[in-house]
Amino acid sequence: MLEQSVGALWQIRGIFEIAISQRNHQQRRLLQLQIVKKVFSAIDDDLLRVGDLINGVLDFDQCCGENLETIVGYGVCEELDNLKTHYDGLPDFLNKFEVASAEGKEFFYTTSRTRQLDDVLGDLYHMILDMERAILRNLATRVEEYADTLKDAAKVAAEIDCLLSLSVAARDYGYTRPELTEEDVLIIENGRHVLQEMTVDRFVPNDTRVTEEGRVNIITGPNYSGKSVYAKQVALIAFLAHIGSFVPADKAVIGLIDRIFSRMASRETIGLSQSSFLVDLNQIAVMLRHSTPRSLCIIDEFGKGTLTADGIGLLCATLHEYASRPSPPKVMACTHFSEVFDESYLPQSSIIKFHTMSVMDSNERENEKNGEDIVFLYRLVPGYEVPSYGVHCAELAGVSEGILLRSRQIQNLLLSGMPIDRLNSPGVVSRDQEYKLLVDKLLELDCKKGDVKAFVEENLKHNGGVEDT
Repeated sequence: MLEQSVGALWQIRGIFEIAISQRNHQQRRLLQLQIVKKVFSAIDDDLLRVGDLINGVLDFDQCCGENLETIVGYGVCEELDNLKTHYDGLPDFLNKFEVASAEGKEFFYTTSRTRQLDDVLGDLYHMILDMERAILRNLATRVEEYADTLKDAAKVAAEIDCLLSLSVAARDYGYTRPELTEEDVLIIENGRHVLQEMTVDRFVPNDTRVTEEGRVNIITGPNYSGKSVYAKQVALIAFLAHIGSFVPADKAVIGLIDRIFSRMASRETIGLSQSSFLVDLNQIAVMLRHSTPRSLCIIDEFGKGTLTADGIGLLCATLHEYASRPSPPKVMACTHFSEVFDESYLPQSSIIKFHTMSVMDSNERENEKNGEDIVFLYRLVPGYEVPSYGVHCAELAGVSEGILLRSRQIQNLLLSGMPIDRLNSPGVVSRDQEYKLLVDKLLELDCKKGDVKAFVEENLKHNGGVEDT
């Protein structure tokens, strides 16, 4: 409610005054803080006047009679006070009454006493309500004169709320103060994802180091290995540092960033007349057009929404464009396309660095049969990784064993270059046998001497192969 909000805003100023007065040796420095200046500038005597104005008119604790709840206090209007006094003195016991009118299922009753009151007092109840509404409208008009004061105070309160929330999070979750620098670097030691670490028992932190070299970082690794979480983690740490927050890392040296661009998986909406791949392309186009050496670009699985060849071409061309710039932005690109390792797709350059999310896999073939031996370590290391372990991830997701078995069969046949046979169910096998026998009979038929019509009626119609003409 407005009255309580105004009171709370004024208390904020009081809290600041007490806190500063108790720190004599820090008063001068504290008074120079921007948030302190905003508090004393926005929460001034005008806000106090608004509070006095509201408190002088409204009284939420009062009650007139048993059924009439009013909020305009006594002493505001003498005429209103008299009406409330009359209303409060009315008897509440009716011993004789008669039906005055009826509307549908509602009945209205009257007594000799109520008729007498109508003649003497009239509709006292609605007279009180009408008078209160008029007073409240006048109060609203007077409060509106202080609208700018209320807005400024609310903005300051919102900013204080944000700062307190950031402070509590930094204290409770072990964040550290980042170092912002004008150097074009991004150095993070044991960085963590602010949300992901709250959903697991143990979160594996990772380092990030982007200086003049390694501006374009290509991150590969299996599904479910943590590539996307790492890329988002870097962007979140950079963002938190720029809004004045501590960050989830042991140490962070963040060069000033002008923009953070992202091509991340997002929820689709029918509000846009665009396909998901077109949305991806628009994001990449904006990124290429507006990114500067001071920008941070996050690219996650770009190109997977179209044909593989097209996706590889678009991703490699985008990365090549960044690597060819004299001063490229800081790029974190996650992908499953192994073609990015080929020198014919991307040039050899100190600008490009390859990383992968490590997996403990002592025997790849054996592990494909026994997926429980695969352990994702979620640790970023130099190099690259080709296997995706998609079947293992499907097993973790609860996909049925029959589908997993067929997936492994197709995977092994593709890797060995062997043809892939159709999966034969009992029904398919039985039908194939019928067709084979039918073909054998057809080959034995002498069309010149034999009765073709009889053959069709005996075999094809019996097998449902033809219809009457």
